[in-house]
Amino acid sequence: MSGFESLMWELERDPQLSSTFANLTVFDQAVDRRAFRKRMEQTIINVPRLRQRVVTSIAPWELPKWVDDPEVDLDHHLRWMDLGGHGSQRELYDLVATLSRQPFDRERPLWEFVTIEGLAGGRSAMLQRLHHTITDGEGGIVLSVEFLDFERMPVPRTRKGSQSSSRSSKPSGEDTAGSGDSVSEVPEASRPWWSRASAPLVSVATGAASLPSRTADLAGAVRSAARQARVGHRRSPLWTERSLGRWFGTTTLNLEDVLAAAHLLGGSVNDFFIAGAADAAGELHRVAGKPVEQLRVSMPVSTRHDRSAGGNAFSPTQMLVPTGLMDPRDRMTEIHSIVATVRSERAIESMGTAAQAAAMLPPAAILRSGQHLAHSVDFVCSNVRAAPFDLFIGGAFMQANYPIGPLAGTAFNLTTMSYRGWLFIGLAADPAAVSEPQVLLEELDNAYDRLFCAAGLNRQRPDFC
Repeated sequence: MSGFESLMWELERDPQLSSTFANLTVFDQAVDRRAFRKRMEQTIINVPRLRQRVVTSIAPWELPKWVDDPEVDLDHHLRWMDLGGHGSQRELYDLVATLSRQPFDRERPLWEFVTIEGLAGGRSAMLQRLHHTITDGEGGIVLSVEFLDFERMPVPRTRKGSQSSSRSSKPSGEDTAGSGDSVSEVPEASRPWWSRASAPLVSVATGAASLPSRTADLAGAVRSAARQARVGHRRSPLWTERSLGRWFGTTTLNLEDVLAAAHLLGGSVNDFFIAGAADAAGELHRVAGKPVEQLRVSMPVSTRHDRSAGGNAFSPTQMLVPTGLMDPRDRMTEIHSIVATVRSERAIESMGTAAQAAAMLPPAAILRSGQHLAHSVDFVCSNVRAAPFDLFIGGAFMQANYPIGPLAGTAFNLTTMSYRGWLFIGLAADPAAVSEPQVLLEELDNAYDRLFCAAGLNRQRPDFC
């Protein structure tokens, strides 16, 4: 494991600091079980991390290692459930909230795909859960190409290699990002979007890939690291309690409209997304009679410089965002400046080195530090870019794709994923902190409506959710 992955592994000794993330995909019909299982048989060959488990050394200076699991059982990781043919959206979301908080068996590979049949209208869904030590959200998107199709009835992929041959050709614990097909074998129009781009999937990190060598630059980098390492306290007087409970809800924004509105308001899509979250959070506090001018947000910033499907390449940053009453344009302007400052921090690219050193600390010290850090954050915002075109799994068309980010001891996690021209937003909340999460979701919709109104645009509503 890398130092950062080792930290996430050790922090999970406190269940509230679990780093498991998930994705809920909604289909137009049932997934073909046989076809999907066959695809996953090849996927765990192509992505070794999916057939590996974690082994911890008794030596304190040795980080946990990934080793091949000789008894990996695909049927343990692929589950099927049925809601009886009339399952509602709320029933699906309640089930997903329950499943998403369940811990993984730490003696097995750390992932699980649960297909949920029996939704109203003949639809189905799939909850894809991954432990964060396997990969991050961006790497998970790359990984998913192994089991995604670009048409409902695709030409069978050529099987390459075998589980035994891949084990002998790669040292235990080494990660690869290969696919059942090489990208060059896929027609241009159907190639994965990252293979056609000259930049990485989501380019949100800026600056050099290594620490500067000049004395002045090094001093600046140290000051940058100190700013990001400095933790304060939660600012919310309302969201003070924490539990292992989970609530899940969703909303959707038209990406083209958000792009237009963000441009008119002088910001980016990410600024628009965070501005809505800040506005909604502030409104919830005002309604409760406990107004707050700022809340502390954690935002992961990608540091990935390759297109691999495994490993983690992001830096968890923090920032204070304005949550008081203010004009939506002013909020966008202020948040745009705050986010730009955070992204320019030189320490972002050196977080991996710091994590490597921190991972050598005693487990108790790591846990105390993680808990202290979690106690400084009010909520999390994250965004991931997926495919701009139609995708299928097992013959079923992916109508919607909602991310579910880890709370890591905060009140809620709001994550958005772009797919097919829409921003699919997943809200995972701790009901002990946010006592009325449905109201928070409604306030989010209201906040985004206010942003559209400030830009002079009308909000489009999807007809498939």
